[in-house]
Amino acid sequence: MVLGSTYVITVNGRLLDMTRADEAVALFQQGYSCSQAVLAVFAKDFGLDRNIAFRISQGFGAGIAYNDDVCGAVSGAIMVIGLRYGRTKVDDIASKEKTYAVVSEFLREFKKRNNSVTCTGLLGYNLSDPSQFAEVKKKNVVRSRCPIFVREAVELVVKLV
Repeated sequence: MVLGSTYVITVNGRLLDMTRADEAVALFQQGYSCSQAVLAVFAKDFGLDRNIAFRISQGFGAGIAYNDDVCGAVSGAIMVIGLRYGRTKVDDIASKEKTYAVVSEFLREFKKRNNSVTCTGLLGYNLSDPSQFAEVKKKNVVRSRCPIFVREAVELVVKLV
C-alpha cells in the first residue's frame, strides 16, 4: 500500500484537490487536536471510521493531555505507522521490527527538522504548568506553531509509509 499525498475532497459542495497535510492542518484549525488531525487524514486508508480515529487519538493531543510529553502530531503519525506495519500476531516479529524501524526513522527526521518531539521542546512552554499554559493561550502559540508540526508529521508519514 502506498499512501498518496494528494486527493480530492468535498468542501461545501465543491471538489478540492488537497494534500493530506493541507487537510490535517485544516482539521487542526477547526479545533481538532494535533493527534486527531494527523490520524484522521489516513483513517480511510485503513478502513478506520474517521470518528473512531478522532476518539482513539484524542488523548494524545497537547503532549498527551497537557502532560509535557510527546507532541500529538508525532503520536498521531506513530499510530498511522502502526496501522500500516504493526503486527497482529504475537509471533510476527518481522512486522514488529519493521514498525519500530519506520517509527525510528520518523522520529529521527522529525527531530532533525524541529530539534525535539515533545511539546515543551517544540513550543518552548510546558503545557503541564498552569502559568506557562496560560501564557501559551495568551500568545496564541498553539495556533501559530502547531500547524507546522501537524503538516510536517503528515508529510513525513506520506514519505515513509
